[in-house]
Amino acid sequence: MAVKIGEMLLKAGLVSQEQLSSALEHQKKNGGKLGFNLVKLGFVNEDDITQLLSEQYGVPSINLRHFEIDEQVTKLVPAEVAQKYLIMPVNRTGATLTIAMVDPTNVFAMDDIKFMTGYNVEPVVASEIAIREAIDHYYGSTHALELKKVMDEMAETESTEDLEVLEEEEEIDLQRLEASSEDAPVVRLVNIILTDSIKKGASDIHLEPYEKDFRVRFRIDGVLYEIMHPPMKLKDAIISRLKIMAKLDISEKRLPQDGRIKIKVNLSGKPREVDYRVSVLPTLFGEKIVLRLLDKNQLMLDMTRLGFEQESLMKFEKAILKPYGMVLVTGPTGSGKTNTLYSSINRINTPETNIITAEDPVEFNLQGINQVQIKEQIGLNFAAALRSFLRQDPNIILVGEVRDFETAEIAVKAALTGHLVLSTLHTNDAPSTINRLMNMGIEPFLVSTSVNLICAQRLVRRICRECREEIHMPAQALVDIGFLAEEAPRLKLFKGRGCGNCNNTGYRGRIGLYEVMDISDDIRELILSGASSIELRRRAVEEGMVTLRGSGLQKLREGVSTVEEVVRETVF
Repeated sequence: MAVKIGEMLLKAGLVSQEQLSSALEHQKKNGGKLGFNLVKLGFVNEDDITQLLSEQYGVPSINLRHFEIDEQVTKLVPAEVAQKYLIMPVNRTGATLTIAMVDPTNVFAMDDIKFMTGYNVEPVVASEIAIREAIDHYYGSTHALELKKVMDEMAETESTEDLEVLEEEEEIDLQRLEASSEDAPVVRLVNIILTDSIKKGASDIHLEPYEKDFRVRFRIDGVLYEIMHPPMKLKDAIISRLKIMAKLDISEKRLPQDGRIKIKVNLSGKPREVDYRVSVLPTLFGEKIVLRLLDKNQLMLDMTRLGFEQESLMKFEKAILKPYGMVLVTGPTGSGKTNTLYSSINRINTPETNIITAEDPVEFNLQGINQVQIKEQIGLNFAAALRSFLRQDPNIILVGEVRDFETAEIAVKAALTGHLVLSTLHTNDAPSTINRLMNMGIEPFLVSTSVNLICAQRLVRRICRECREEIHMPAQALVDIGFLAEEAPRLKLFKGRGCGNCNNTGYRGRIGLYEVMDISDDIRELILSGASSIELRRRAVEEGMVTLRGSGLQKLREGVSTVEEVVRETVF
């Protein structure tokens, strides 16, 4: 069926061969049907696929978003069966039950439902996304269904008894904590939280205890959303379970702890390994846990898909292909700097190069790269690692962050002695990075001769392709954010209406905004003369630098993001 869809889409001119190959590769890594992967990658609209399948199999199509399903109809098919076969009962007429399906040729599913319900089954075609959305809407979301099962099981076991919040001075019953954390319902609930975070594309999980509440939130596309409120009686068992999985001391409740969890999940029939970086923080009403997802499947190593404008990307690639010098990536925490660095070293990783990295922490293991985990507690900081690197015959050095004068000094010297150095700094834009280095104590002549390029970046949310719609904005409002007066009236802008595909936010995924400042001879002269950030910016713009706001405006022209996102992340 997957090949047929691909052939049909190619024949209809809806996708290119390159896009189809990319989607097939994505399918191998992440599972799911080819059509679902094509939609997820933004290559095609789900309505196009539904229409093609309808024509191919001679089966009517249905848009579930515009169809109200009677509660008595949904009761005919259990939620577990709907999820198993990815189907949705939509109508009952006499002895016939109409079922929305992704694959109308799945006779096993139709026979099973016919046997179970006693009705004749009539299939109609709907998209996978729309069916999943309908299942969540009419049956309740996957984690809600599982949570109900867990709570039903808890009601039948002794583990429903309350676990008291232990004060610091109270004796901790380790045996009880360990036993409760290994209860099957608690284990399943923790598994639900972890797997649901992967399915929803979360970057972080927050488990937060309060006086009378226990809250779980996911950070999705940079924004926190409430996901569930597990019963308070499960709080200590859930926290203990996570601490055991992270190999942390469950008896220590007074000090922060850090650990790591590695799990293997089977989503859409494909096994997948995901790491979680675990941070435990003692708060007033118990330990708060934050888990950062480190999912290699979500790591974007293709630089052409990060969000660079074409000319900015050419400048960046030219800089990282030089044999020596320094390339700095700047921006606040969570702006995608690590992804940009990883995609950079992936671009220049060849059998002829020796690449060494110093990271805190090492987020992803990359083949062919020598990665070092910083351990401050034993004296292995960035500066110490850098000194050792210089004795390891490196071609390329990646330093997770330039935090102090010592690290900056060694990095600059390495860049001046035949090594390419990649690193990050926390500055607001590219030009101010120069002054930041000099404020650390690096001499202007060293900065001007060592730095090849500075790239500032931000992340903005992408408009959901499934519910994108055109909007109108006054021309003057567009001029106020940076568009030219003659361009503003002709612009087509978009926003997301909100649908099940994007959790009704109107956004799905994020894309980078990039400000790439090439250190030209003129800019080197300005650095030596002690020019301000404003003067450096002015000269860089004259030489063709696209600012962060300019990059954001380009995303608006392309219909990728919204005015609200660009204004929130950039200044004009």
